[in-house]
Amino acid sequence: MSLVLDSAAQDLLFREARTANTFTDEPVTEEQVQAIYDLVKFGPTAFNQSPLRVVLVRSAEARERLVPFMSGGNQPKTATAPLVAILAADNEFHEELPQLFPAFPEAKDAFFSERPAREQSATMNAALQAGYFILGVRAAGLAAGPMTGFDGAGIQKEFLDGDHTPLMVVNIGKPGENAWYPRSPRLSFDEAVTTV
Repeated sequence: MSLVLDSAAQDLLFREARTANTFTDEPVTEEQVQAIYDLVKFGPTAFNQSPLRVVLVRSAEARERLVPFMSGGNQPKTATAPLVAILAADNEFHEELPQLFPAFPEAKDAFFSERPAREQSATMNAALQAGYFILGVRAAGLAAGPMTGFDGAGIQKEFLDGDHTPLMVVNIGKPGENAWYPRSPRLSFDEAVTTV
């Protein structure tokens, strides 16, 4: 059985898409970022909790503050990408649940009154949304360079607060010269999927 999504869209989102390591200097517009968010916000999360929060790093001053928190190999990429997004989990997402999950507004207190439960759920669901975000960047015809090599405590202190946990930093833009490393292997269906 073939997929409903046409082959060109499959290539754009998955088969031809890879993590970009260099970018052109073409800017990423606010309209592009808005369109990305307006698409990916519809991806499912548990209780529709939508805990992902995004900090867009645009100014030179903010970029200078961010780069030292990136691991050595990620610093040049982050310093030169047209736009950088810090993707974080909001550990106080439950405050929005009465609005986001009106079918069961009591979920806020029934399931998420304790901070450890919120942190676990926020991390898992914001990571899920981060995947949607990367696909949204690709759907906009841009390349994403997601990275987890950074000083999380430093980024949290500098750009967030104690209620937000950084999950990844994503460089965004049009791919530059020599943007791609060779594609790494993937597991086959039989290696990754078990039927019971």
